[in-house]
Amino acid sequence: MSSFRKALKSRQRNHHERSQPAFRKHLGLLQKKKDYKLRADDYHKKQNTLKALKKKALEKNPDEFYHNMINSQIKDGIHTSKEGDPMTEEQKKVMRTQDIKYVELKRVAESRKIERMKASLHLLHVDGRQKNNHTFFVDSKKEVQSFDLAQHLNTVPELLDRVYNRPTVDTLRTKRFHTGIQPIHLMKLSKKQSFEYRLLSQRIDRESKLFVISQKIQTRKDLQDKAKKVKVKDETPGSAAVYKFETKRKR
Repeated sequence: MSSFRKALKSRQRNHHERSQPAFRKHLGLLQKKKDYKLRADDYHKKQNTLKALKKKALEKNPDEFYHNMINSQIKDGIHTSKEGDPMTEEQKKVMRTQDIKYVELKRVAESRKIERMKASLHLLHVDGRQKNNHTFFVDSKKEVQSFDLAQHLNTVPELLDRVYNRPTVDTLRTKRFHTGIQPIHLMKLSKKQSFEYRLLSQRIDRESKLFVISQKIQTRKDLQDKAKKVKVKDETPGSAAVYKFETKRKR
């Protein structure tokens, strides 16, 4: 019974690997068994990979030929096609896995989000926006020379450059405006506004890419028809190919 009690796992001591002795601290951490095992497994894995590649190279048929040998070349260590691929990898991936209805669904969803963002942002601070031309008509040339824009719009000259939220003089006299906005709040508003415009730009770019993918899928479906066709324009990463089909009379 005593021998069985000594063999119990719960009564046994946990034996730990010793740490680095104090006089060998300058040599760094002492390698444990788990560290050695990881390093050994990695070494053997690399050796097995090299052995398999060497065997594949030795067993390769020297007379083997395929067309990509003459239709591709190496540039900066990378195989590239001589003819050039008119499609990007992103377009290939989506076209292999998704249907035109799904692509159109996502494109319409993006366009609706874009319209909502435009309606909320109003595109007030977009660089390079088209300038508004406001024409005022007067009765005589004398009025043109003495024309006062601030007086005509019933506002102060300091607010003439604003195309939105331009209060009148009466509003400025009767209403109270809170001007105690902290600079840190203005900075936060500016960052939020720039983030929203950046997000809008990304959505517009995504919507245009989905439109191109949809066009290319539809073109490939149309090419399955046996009608005579002539290519008018080659396919590019930014547009689908254009074909002219023979007209058929439908009853």
